Amino acid sequence: MIQLFAVIAILVFTCVSVLVGVVASKKTATIEDFFLAGRSVGPWLSAFSYGTSYFSAVIFIGYAGMFGWLIGMGSILIGIGNAVLGCLIAWLVLAKPTRRMTHKLNAKTMPEFFFARFQGSGMKMYAAIIIFIFLVPYAASVYKGLGTLFSAIFVGATPTMCMLLVAVLTAIYLVLGGYVATMWNDLIQGIIMVFGITAMVIILINQPEVGGMGEAVSRLRDISPSLVDMSGGPMRQTLFINIALTSFGVWGMPQMIHKYYAIKDEKSIKSATIISTVFAIFIGCGAYLVGSLSHLFVKPNADGGPDLAGGFDDVIPSILMKTLTSGTFSIIILCVIMLLLLSASMSTLSSLVLSSSSAVTIDLIHTARPELSQKRQVLIMRILCFVFIVLSFIFASLNISFIVNLMSFSWGVVAGSFIGPFIWGLYGRFITKAGAWAGLLTGPVCVGVLLTVNVINVGFEAAKGMAPMFGVTAMAVSVAIVPLVSLITPKFSKEHIDNAFGSMV
Repeated sequence: MIQLFAVIAILVFTCVSVLVGVVASKKTATIEDFFLAGRSVGPWLSAFSYGTSYFSAVIFIGYAGMFGWLIGMGSILIGIGNAVLGCLIAWLVLAKPTRRMTHKLNAKTMPEFFFARFQGSGMKMYAAIIIFIFLVPYAASVYKGLGTLFSAIFVGATPTMCMLLVAVLTAIYLVLGGYVATMWNDLIQGIIMVFGITAMVIILINQPEVGGMGEAVSRLRDISPSLVDMSGGPMRQTLFINIALTSFGVWGMPQMIHKYYAIKDEKSIKSATIISTVFAIFIGCGAYLVGSLSHLFVKPNADGGPDLAGGFDDVIPSILMKTLTSGTFSIIILCVIMLLLLSASMSTLSSLVLSSSSAVTIDLIHTARPELSQKRQVLIMRILCFVFIVLSFIFASLNISFIVNLMSFSWGVVAGSFIGPFIWGLYGRFITKAGAWAGLLTGPVCVGVLLTVNVINVGFEAAKGMAPMFGVTAMAVSVAIVPLVSLITPKFSKEHIDNAFGSMV
């Protein structure tokens, strides 16, 4: 019965996704249509596209399961941080100046922005290469987390089969309709995610193992007082490092900044800011709340970890299979949650692939071959979207060790490279080309040096666990070094600065 309901849900979901792609394909005649939807996206579509790109299946399975188990209710602060810092403050600080300046400079991508703002053709090539190298392997991580739940529902199914489903569906609608198809599917998938996480929280809180929110706090305190310590208890440093990484990292990630480029007007920005923040509160806080209840459903092993074959990755799937397989209604909710995870992965994957394909098509190929027609550019970008999805699927399915490690550090490298030059480029009239270069080099240099030093001192396995700290350090250094270097290096001409900023405050 579970499998029948799940198959029906997937078939309906597939038909809707493909239909959206077919309809959207008629609205992608130019490269700006395909990548930016003609810069005419309304607030609801922009906000849901931002939110669904932010939260992949990794947050529900990996992060919520691991931090919920290790930290307890304090892990909910990660969701709050993502909503306040990664959505509300990010939109307030970045959306309006990004839209204004990218329109003024006619920049469609982040590498194009760096080229136009800082007059550096090499900077454009460098930024495109960083995106290509680190976002494609990072895209492979969005497949993670789906396999355990799908394998539990479809007995005998392998994680690879599940990942193939994500790859095929995303490739169909993305290659057909580009950002137009992505944002409409993001809206549909976002609604599924909100409904799914709400139902999951309500059902789990009312399970006999939990007994309501007040009783849950009491039972968790009996297990360990640290599980109800909202400051993180002994895991305080880990908690706040991950809040910083996942909340401020999006300020420099090209697939997230892309949403500001495409929004149609400043009035829409105000609405999108509120919508994306509310969405993030539902998804982020809901996911970590579920994870924080894990000790009430799963027994610990001798080492203190969850007594499950898949470790932390099995925590959430185990809870769901235990609580949502006893009746027709609960099975329907389980299928919705399955679609929630599918939606979260597909939306994040499509955003990453769009950013990666644009880096090659717009920033590399078009730079080398400016005579290419719009039609030919759109065709190349469609082909590259397909190629990058195939590559990310291969990386995820082969599970090659250095690729997995690269995924762990991608967020820190990309955000560490771009966050400083991008923010200061929007606000700092005194920022120089040398200052921007210093920020751009920070990501790989800072993460690379910290990784090397710690591998020598404590070994590679221990150093991998420090990836969030490396990323936060790289972002902080990037933001600090850009203005410092700019103070002692040659400035741009007044004409160039006036052209970039115009009447912007």
